Order: sequence, then structure tokens, then C-alpha cells
Amino acid sequence: MSKITKIAIQGGKASFHDMAARQYFADAQVDICECRTFREQIQQLLAGDVDRVVMAIENTLAGSILPNYALLQSSPTHIIGEVYLRIEQNLMALPGQKLTDIRNVKSHPMALHQCSEFLESHPEIVSNESHDTADSAREIKEQNQKGVAAIAGSLAAEIYDLEILAKSIENIHQNYTRFLVVATRPEQDATASANKASLCFHTMHKVGALAQVMNVFRDNGLNLALIQSTPIPGQPDEYAFHVDIEWLERPDYDEALHDLKKVTRELKVLGEYKSGNKPYAHSTS
Repeated sequence: MSKITKIAIQGGKASFHDMAARQYFADAQVDICECRTFREQIQQLLAGDVDRVVMAIENTLAGSILPNYALLQSSPTHIIGEVYLRIEQNLMALPGQKLTDIRNVKSHPMALHQCSEFLESHPEIVSNESHDTADSAREIKEQNQKGVAAIAGSLAAEIYDLEILAKSIENIHQNYTRFLVVATRPEQDATASANKASLCFHTMHKVGALAQVMNVFRDNGLNLALIQSTPIPGQPDEYAFHVDIEWLERPDYDEALHDLKKVTRELKVLGEYKSGNKPYAHSTS
């Protein structure tokens, strides 16, 4: 019998984290462990209670989830993979109700933000933040809450027997979230097939310091897929930089790492892994 992999997700059953985890580990037996916060995910991983973490890191509409960069930077963890998931948000409620019956809607703050245009067009509906999209749907079912809707994925409506009153209400339909797969140590298979890396570093405190780093990527033929700055606690006006870089030839990346050590401070490799499929890069819808 194959080993069951325990996966920590933020949120509950039928959440987008749940969907992303099952998509990435489609060929494995998994046991999904629900966490209320991203920090709790990391704590469970470091305690050995789970084998992997699937954690959202950025969304094409709402941008980066900055606290998660700080978690990854400060924790002894390693990114071993990534997965992109189409985020389709739906307004759902107990069966037999109409949109005009809804007075309150609840969901994760990110989901509310992603559906801001729809919510603004219905000012009679009061928005309430919750810790998870799918759990909002579950509460409506379990507590028989009439006049209340949730914003969540269609799987939540299916599992909790809710009726979708408005489908695909996200502001931008080309809406994807990138999730990272995190472990306590590098994974040999992930490293061997890697063509992408996530790095964190501080720059020298001088004019042109960041430009020097960018030149290293350019000179070694690496593609800069993402750059994100985050404040350094206790050091005003000082920032850490998180970058994702991609390469065609591994020696180019190895040479870049060697060169980066000369022009950065506190360089940390957060993970080396195979780039996930970016479905929106090829979509024409």
C-alpha cells in the first residue's frame, strides 16, 4: 500500500487550497489537514504533523500575499513545487432563494476583494470577512442561514448543497492563484528537474545595488519571473527582496548564484523546483 501524504492547507474542505492540493498531488494518496492560518500550516509542518504544505503566494488580480513571503523567509522550509489554479468565484446560498433575498455575504477577504465590482453593484448586500471561502458555505448549510450568501468555488456549492445565485462574479475572469508546495527539506526529484528557483536577499546599502543584482540575472541568461520587496522588521527603510528566476541550462543558474553572493547580503535559496504550468499564458478566452 502506498504511503499517505499528509497535506496542510489554509481553510477547509472544498476551499481553493484543497482544490490546489488535490490538483498537485493528483497521483498520490493524500490526507488533507485543515488549518485556520498560514502560520499554523508552517507550525504543523515543522512539528512533523504533516508532510507538505500547500500555500497561496500570489493572485493575478489581488497580487502577492506579503505575510507568506515573511513566513518562508523566516522558517527552515523549502519550496519543492508550485501549482496554478483558476479562481472562479460564485455567490451561493440555501436553495429556494433569489439574489434579492440576500442581505449579507461572507467570504475570505481575498475573495471579497476579487469580487469587488459585483459587490459594489449590489450595495444592499453587506460584506463580512471570514477565514475561508468554503467554510463560509459550510456554515450557511449547517446553521440554515437564510438571507446570507457565501462567495466560494463551485465545489463548495456541490458539497454543501447550496444553490449558485450568480456564477463567475470575479472582477477578472482570467483570475489565477499560484500556490507553493513546501516541505522541511529539499526533495531530490524536485531539485533534479528544477528550472525555477525562489530566492531571498538583502542588497548592499548603496546607489545602484539592486541594479547590480538585476545585471547578474541578465548576464547569466536567467528570466526574472517575479520580484517582490518586503520590509525588514526593526530596520526602517530596509527591504528584503524575493525573486523567482527561471533558466534553460542549470550551469547558468549555478553561476548566477555564485555571482549573487558578491552583490547581496543574507542570500537564501527558498527552493529549487520545476516550474508549474501557467494555463493563463495560453488561454484565449
